[in-house]
Amino acid sequence: MALKSQFSTFNLECGTDEAGRGCLAGPVTAAAVILPLGFNNDILNDSKQLSEKKRTSLKPIIESQSIAFGVEHIFEEEIDTINILNASIKAMHGSISKLSRVPDYIIVDGNKFKSFNSIPYKTIVKGDSKFLNIAAASILAKTYRDAYMEKIHNEYPMYNWKQNKGYPTKEHRAAIEKYGITKYHRKSFRLLPEQYRLDL
Repeated sequence: MALKSQFSTFNLECGTDEAGRGCLAGPVTAAAVILPLGFNNDILNDSKQLSEKKRTSLKPIIESQSIAFGVEHIFEEEIDTINILNASIKAMHGSISKLSRVPDYIIVDGNKFKSFNSIPYKTIVKGDSKFLNIAAASILAKTYRDAYMEKIHNEYPMYNWKQNKGYPTKEHRAAIEKYGITKYHRKSFRLLPEQYRLDL
């Protein structure tokens, strides 16, 4: 099913989405994108449906053809302080505030958001597979976050973040059990299943 160009009738509608909410390490990253009316791309879809190669190829297209885009990381220390839901919303607000144009309307992937600068908004469950601007935001959030995880992988290669990007894979959890945690791990998350004890 083809993605719709936008939800509202406003010219400057921004789509926003986050990546990394379920990770054990690293930031939660959000992006906001305003696409021109009539924008179309046959490959653009929810970032989870695309290969890394396709996401990487779409990133410069979105950045060069969008009216405006913004990306924001909220790091693990703040996630632990304000919780992951508030951190995700704060990251979205941060990405919207970085747009070079003020949007008339915001559409948000998911069902939770807080008003930003009194701009009208709509939350849309699975919005990244329904609207091009949210799909574009999901791709920027994912590619920027992945690039950050690949960078910090060099500091702690034993966790293999370049592969698992901080998600709770068996390999990542086995490394936490063996080596303990790093400054990049989210201490408020259940880093290991119940049967293991982790000294924080």
